[in-house]
Amino acid sequence: MTPFVENIDLYYTLPLITYMGLSILLVNSSHNFFYLLMGSFNFTKWNKITGWLVFAIALATYWLTVEPTASFWDAGEYITTASNLEVGHPPGAPLYQLLGAFFSIFAPDASHIALTINLMSVFASAFTILFMFWSLTILLTNIISKHEEINKTKAIAIIGSAAVGSLAFTFTDSFWFNAVEAEVYASAAFLMSVLFYTALRWERVMLEPRGNRWVILIAFIIGLSFGVHFMALLTIPAIGFLYFFKHYKTVTVKNFIVANIVTVAILLFIFKLLLPMTMKFFSASELFFVNSIGLPFNSGTIVAALLFIVLFIYGLRYTRKKGYVQINTLLLCILFIFIGFSSWLMLPIRANAGTVINENNPNNARELLAYYNREQYPETHLFYGPLFTEAYVGLDEDNPYKDEKPKYEKDEATGKYIIVNHYKNAGQNTDDTQKAFLPRMWSTEHNANYLEFTGGLDFSVKSEYLSEPRLVEEVNKFKQAYNQGLVDKKDYDKFLKNFGQYLNIQKPSFFQNMKFMFEFQFGYMYWRYFMWNFTGRQDDVQGHYDDLHGNWISGIKFIDELRLGNQDQLSTDMKENKARNTYFFLPLILGVIGLVFHFKNDQKSFWVLLVFFLFTGLALKVYLNERPFEPRERDYALVGSFYVFAMWIGYGVYALFDLLKDYVKPKVALPVVLIVSALAAPVLLATQNWDDHDRSHRYTAQSMAKMYLDSCDKNAILFTIGDNDTFALWYAQNIEGYRQDVRVVNTSLFQTDWYIDDMKKKAFSSDPIPSQLTHDKYRWGTRDFIIYQPTTKDTIDIKTWMNFVANDSPATQMELQSGQVVNTFPSKVIRIPVDKQKVLENGIVKPKDAEKIVPYIDIKLKEDVIYKNRMMMLDIIANNNWERPIYFSGGSFGDDDYLWMKDYLQLDGVVYKLVPIKTPLNKRSPFDMGRIDADKMYDIVMAWDWGNSGSPDIYHDTETRRNGITYRSNLARLAETLINEGKMDKAEKILDLAMEKMPIDYFEYYSLLEPFVIGYYEIGKPKKARKVYEDVSRKYQENLLFYNSLKFNRQRNLAQDIISDMERYRSLVQAVVAYDDEQYGRAEAEEFNSYIKRFRHFYSPDEAMDLDKDIEKDSTIEIPLDSSVLNKLEREPTNQIDEETPVN
Repeated sequence: MTPFVENIDLYYTLPLITYMGLSILLVNSSHNFFYLLMGSFNFTKWNKITGWLVFAIALATYWLTVEPTASFWDAGEYITTASNLEVGHPPGAPLYQLLGAFFSIFAPDASHIALTINLMSVFASAFTILFMFWSLTILLTNIISKHEEINKTKAIAIIGSAAVGSLAFTFTDSFWFNAVEAEVYASAAFLMSVLFYTALRWERVMLEPRGNRWVILIAFIIGLSFGVHFMALLTIPAIGFLYFFKHYKTVTVKNFIVANIVTVAILLFIFKLLLPMTMKFFSASELFFVNSIGLPFNSGTIVAALLFIVLFIYGLRYTRKKGYVQINTLLLCILFIFIGFSSWLMLPIRANAGTVINENNPNNARELLAYYNREQYPETHLFYGPLFTEAYVGLDEDNPYKDEKPKYEKDEATGKYIIVNHYKNAGQNTDDTQKAFLPRMWSTEHNANYLEFTGGLDFSVKSEYLSEPRLVEEVNKFKQAYNQGLVDKKDYDKFLKNFGQYLNIQKPSFFQNMKFMFEFQFGYMYWRYFMWNFTGRQDDVQGHYDDLHGNWISGIKFIDELRLGNQDQLSTDMKENKARNTYFFLPLILGVIGLVFHFKNDQKSFWVLLVFFLFTGLALKVYLNERPFEPRERDYALVGSFYVFAMWIGYGVYALFDLLKDYVKPKVALPVVLIVSALAAPVLLATQNWDDHDRSHRYTAQSMAKMYLDSCDKNAILFTIGDNDTFALWYAQNIEGYRQDVRVVNTSLFQTDWYIDDMKKKAFSSDPIPSQLTHDKYRWGTRDFIIYQPTTKDTIDIKTWMNFVANDSPATQMELQSGQVVNTFPSKVIRIPVDKQKVLENGIVKPKDAEKIVPYIDIKLKEDVIYKNRMMMLDIIANNNWERPIYFSGGSFGDDDYLWMKDYLQLDGVVYKLVPIKTPLNKRSPFDMGRIDADKMYDIVMAWDWGNSGSPDIYHDTETRRNGITYRSNLARLAETLINEGKMDKAEKILDLAMEKMPIDYFEYYSLLEPFVIGYYEIGKPKKARKVYEDVSRKYQENLLFYNSLKFNRQRNLAQDIISDMERYRSLVQAVVAYDDEQYGRAEAEEFNSYIKRFRHFYSPDEAMDLDKDIEKDSTIEIPLDSSVLNKLEREPTNQIDEETPVN
């Protein structure tokens, strides 16, 4: 437990007092309810009181469950860039950052900053509920008043129904997730809610004098939303229909179609034209006045701004003078959109200030436009573009290359903007035959997954190769093997990549594209999330299209069994996963009742909500064009759609009252309906969802960051890979001021010139990276990749190698077929000399290991192309000369991630240190990289702050559990080293530490626990060994019993999981037989054999354990990763990089 926790209780006092007050208030409310039915009732008064009451409930709920520090993924970055007003990743959230900076003012010290910014999401979410409630009362009042007079009972019913609907949304899975961490989605939902509420207020007075003052406010909020997230913009079509139905009492097919087109056009105009074209104008003005007129930098931006001001002043005065009311209002709307958008000025202002985090460096109008357009990310094609099959074909014969965008940079010497990249023919254009309209299956990184949906592709040998019998034979053999089910989709993908140049490959048809969109993007990536929120959720493990994880469930046995198999034999992990929530369809049924009631009673307002629902749901899915599978679940981006459906829950409550009042007295029907519906939606949702949304007192992300930093020596350089092993470190260093001497280098960002520039500056107490390459050598479009050019030398010293790479003479360059000239590298063997004296003086290696130091390290490259980030990493190695310790964060296993030096690593805590001592990889266990200095690592590990990871009172989310893969495997290796060195007491402390901080029941990944069983046996602690063995074997047994309860066709789909669990179980039993007494071992082996017999279709009788066969003890504690862990690491590296074009 960190010291922070002792003070944090002060922050939870207010919500606790609020909850106590609410309890008293609710009791009094129930007492006064019947009085309200009998006495006078002021609707406006009670509408306000009840609105603030639901706000208080939401606020107290989120405050009690908010994460007290940084979360995983983007939260660390948002907290850091908000508090310090720095520049985060595109497309930016400057208003969010400004508000975050304001909230962080209230932090008593640096350790509380994360909490205060998390609380901004808490307040934003609570206000979302408040405005949702008031929107519902307006909508319900409108619909009821059209058919009958609203009396006292009906007025109370309206307020009660709105309360139930808004509280139901309060406790929904996805919205609650957003409400308790520092992310943009809570604030975006707040703006969306306010925007819709103001639109309803505008609709009331739209035809009155000065009624359009509301539309000015709406325009301002739209502008503000660009500073947080674009989600709120999806409200625009619904607002457009409010206007349409108010002005057109008679709806015809023609004007209805026109209205649909116009509302979408307005959305596209604001999102894709108004602001982008404005920034493009500012950019063009800047280029013209600087490059053509010769004025100083930023003068064109100033001129453009002044021109805008003059035009708006003139336009507003002229239209007012002439009485052009509508044009005047339109100009005011555009003006207020710009005023709201002005938060974006923070980005170039802070970029020019040289902040530590300055992503993309948008320091001028040109760069700000690129930032807005997210040019950092790969291009996606929404309406027309290539399909994934482009990976199998070559370049287009007629147009093999295409121009990229010119990249401008300031040239201080000439005072002009210059183009720094060779953009002509800079991009490759793949065969146009592989392009299609609405390309849904587009990502070449997910080919095998797409092939699962297409069921393969049609292909044939090209006519010019039909005379090659061996080729034709190979293709026919492959097709035959595929038809026999002997080829999986990864093999299919590999075959097409190897033979694609000889084949005519048919792209997926338009029908297959649409099938994928409806089945995966709409079905799996929308409908599944929708059902999570209103029917139930299987668990918190990311789904990958199987029955085991990530599905929706209902809690109704026969329905769940039809979809997912036997529900009686679920394992303990399945049943007790905190995210296993069941709502028995009750919230869904209430919402459907409300939807039908709404449609029957007011089709116009129903269409408004339906459009709102579709644009924040399915339309968003069309725009995002998601791949199978994303780095994590994406339900959090769909809360707008769930918001609308929760409104229909409110309608459903009133519909039930409207139905029941015809059979019993309204004064009896109303409390019955409100109580029953409250139990069926908000109460049920709250009780089911609380445990997996309660993040209070969880510090696992913060502790992970400190573990990485504490594993490094002083003044180290740490290469990280993705979001989770970088953003948390940014938070720890930039906010809490922790280990600021370590220079964190994100290797994904290290291929961008602006990030390399930042790394060359001093940050806090961290020195700049050692580097010889100047900006002109790595700027945009320069040395994005370098190509191998053979020379007379086979092995070249790294300094010579880098000098060759840095040279721009014709001898070191190569011209490609496109006409592009690229730089080259001269050898695939790079020698790094080792200065033994410096290595010892700088503490890279301890004196006791001096004799193990090698005179040089040879890097052996396997590929003919090296990308910029690897080139820059080699630049650091070349110029560091063993002065500063260099580390790699791990979490990925590519040779290039470690600069092809896996044989020269030392595991220190959770990072790998580069050392000039050769430790060849163990071919039996290739993931166990590097040597271990047992005493040093022991000291590191024992000093770690684990962030109460072992507490049973916190929710161990998927990221916390996934980090256990690294922790357990590294501690097991340390224990093995200590045992081999005869340090049994230390080994026992390490084994005990792992069991204490990563309890078996909370951290899963049981295959990683076998080394702990063996370790306890080897240090002479059989009772502890048996305890771990029995706990883990019980997990396998429960899984196998569940698999056995399934029908064979389901077992066949889970064959890999079944065999994996069986073999891990076998390995455990073998360890017990080898180390424990014969009686105990024989009994466990017999029990294992009883499980083998349950799967006769996978195992023959002779595959059972032979109880009379001696099993030798293995002194090497290997960490056998089962298929589930291997797949997890393959799909979701522990230090994952979120490579998609982000939603925010």
